[in-house]
Amino acid sequence: MKFLLLMFKNVRRNLLRSFLTSMATIMLVLVITMVWSILDFLDEATREKEKDLKAIITERWQIPSRMPFAYVSELERGGARNPGDVQPTDSMTWQFYGGSLDKKTVERNNLLFAIAMEPKKLETMMDDLDKLQGQEKTDFHEVVLKLAANKQGIILGRDRLASLNKRIGDKFTLYGLNYRDIDLEFTIVGKFPEGGRYDQSAVMNRDYLNDALDAYQREKKKAHPMGDRSLALFWVRVNSKADFQRIAEQVTSSPAFTNPAVKCETAASGVANFLDSYRDILAGMRWMLTPAAIISLCVVSANAIGISVRERRQELAVMKVLGFRPLQIMMLVLGESMLLGMVAGAIGSWGAWYLINEHLGGLALPIAFFGKFFISSNALWWGPCIGLFAGFIGSVWPSWSACSVKVTEVFSKVA
Repeated sequence: MKFLLLMFKNVRRNLLRSFLTSMATIMLVLVITMVWSILDFLDEATREKEKDLKAIITERWQIPSRMPFAYVSELERGGARNPGDVQPTDSMTWQFYGGSLDKKTVERNNLLFAIAMEPKKLETMMDDLDKLQGQEKTDFHEVVLKLAANKQGIILGRDRLASLNKRIGDKFTLYGLNYRDIDLEFTIVGKFPEGGRYDQSAVMNRDYLNDALDAYQREKKKAHPMGDRSLALFWVRVNSKADFQRIAEQVTSSPAFTNPAVKCETAASGVANFLDSYRDILAGMRWMLTPAAIISLCVVSANAIGISVRERRQELAVMKVLGFRPLQIMMLVLGESMLLGMVAGAIGSWGAWYLINEHLGGLALPIAFFGKFFISSNALWWGPCIGLFAGFIGSVWPSWSACSVKVTEVFSKVA
């Protein structure tokens, strides 16, 4: 205990240096924590599951995917044609409708792209929304019922509501961009729960879009150019990886899906493919930014403790005269650096967790279709460990120098 108290006293000896070292550690740990949280989330999103996994069916040879909506009835059965074929446990369709709130001017602040889907699938197939609990689940269920009852309804994310300067109950018209000559009137029936993932999202009733395409065909006496290729994605849920492999084979070999041909991949694989365009950025974050921050942290720690040891050479010589062994002096210097690093690292990571998760509601950093990121709960131990590691690495040489102080040389210079 006395040894620990001595470490605390030495850390407090030069408060300005300790404060500056701590601030540098806090900022670098905060950066490392944010980078690791983003990478950890993306790694989890692209990690293959063995049970209860989702798969995405898309057009094989074209991006963006454009499939006939007539595929839906067969896809809901997973391409099953024979007795014993595997069928999905659940599924959902994704169509995309984009438009502008201003017919003449198309600007960022008046653009809105909505996913057209079957309302009830929001609660069973959408990530995170299918795991809501308690009052939050009850409230969102009411919103889904409103969307199902009102074809012109739309659900918006909180940030999207704010950027459009709209409130629940407001009505507006979207002038179609990807569906030219199809303009739709909407009523905002609700918003997505807090959490960040869907803050920029919008979901509409798929029947409204499909009815509009049918009305266009009746009025124009011809199908809309997008009428026979409005289905962008089809999601299925299966019990196991073996079931997925069976369904993938059924779908790709089915004669019902030849014009255009389709492919089936796990959701994790689909996300990984989508993130491929961010490969260089993510590699830079993983292999350049993070190591550079850790090295900088070690250098800061080494510089601070090195200056402290040089200032205390006479004191260290006196300690040797009083009976302190070299190992004890080494552990004292190492302990001071690691103690300061651990405390500053904990403040940096815990502060990042509270500031970003609780105060800011997520880190707004759009990567692919992820709009916000949150600091991982693992950061609560990442920070102290990073601080300890940097403190140890940074103080190895200064602590060796401290325990190697020669009493005769120090006192001969004083004399």
